[in-house]
Amino acid sequence: MTRGDVVEVEWPYSDMTGSKMRPALVVQGDLLNHLIDDTILVQIAGTRHGIPGTEVLLDPAAEFGSGLSKICVASCMNITTFEQALLRRIGYLSDAAMQQIEECLKLVMDFR
Repeated sequence: MTRGDVVEVEWPYSDMTGSKMRPALVVQGDLLNHLIDDTILVQIAGTRHGIPGTEVLLDPAAEFGSGLSKICVASCMNITTFEQALLRRIGYLSDAAMQQIEECLKLVMDFR
């Protein structure tokens, strides 16, 4: 896996009552992606929560290499770790989109 890859994964519901196959974004750095079996993901969802600065809009018309089929958001509030073997790569995001997501993660994580 590489930082910026869009993957499909069986993402658990927050209440752990089930899960759903959905896209996600690899945000862990490439050094760790090549050293360990796990990687850090941001959830990609079709529903916006509307909390300013926590989501990045992803339009497949602009992100043509993403593998996404509809307009959605990278939800930087929803972060988790998965074993890389469980992920299926479907595309990648542009450098411009990744810069927006980095800024979003800084805000959500309160990194200065």
